[in-house]
Amino acid sequence: MVASNLLRKTSPQESVARSGGLRRPQRRPLQVIQGSLSSRQAARRSPLLASLHRAADGTLAGLGLCMLALSGLTLHWQNHWGKSYQQLEAAQVLEHRLQESAAQLEQHYLGAVRKPGWLVPTSSEKLIYLPQPPAQAAPARSPLAVNLQLGRMPAGY
Repeated sequence: MVASNLLRKTSPQESVARSGGLRRPQRRPLQVIQGSLSSRQAARRSPLLASLHRAADGTLAGLGLCMLALSGLTLHWQNHWGKSYQQLEAAQVLEHRLQESAAQLEQHYLGAVRKPGWLVPTSSEKLIYLPQPPAQAAPARSPLAVNLQLGRMPAGY
């Protein structure tokens, strides 16, 4: 047996373990890792550290959810801002077209008139503002209609 041990180069503990003297329980490959990272064992050894670890986990989970919510809101408002900006650009284009068409009409009428002094280019100082016409009195209603309250209907009805 000694000669066979020398040839195989085995340790004396292996030969004792094989012979049945000392038996070690066989462990699964990940059992060592699972035992060292067990939350129950950590909670028993240091409850303060375990509670701190739980608080940190909860905080990180909460921050992750907040980040997702803020990212969603950011994308929503960025999309809203983009649509508003497109509407602003469209309004500016329409305003520019309106000014161009007004200028072309003005030039056309100034050139078409035989007496050029009749039409003058417009400006805000030369505008005349007329007062608003007086409101007409409401027509008389029948006695049955007096009890009815007529008003503006809310939108959507």
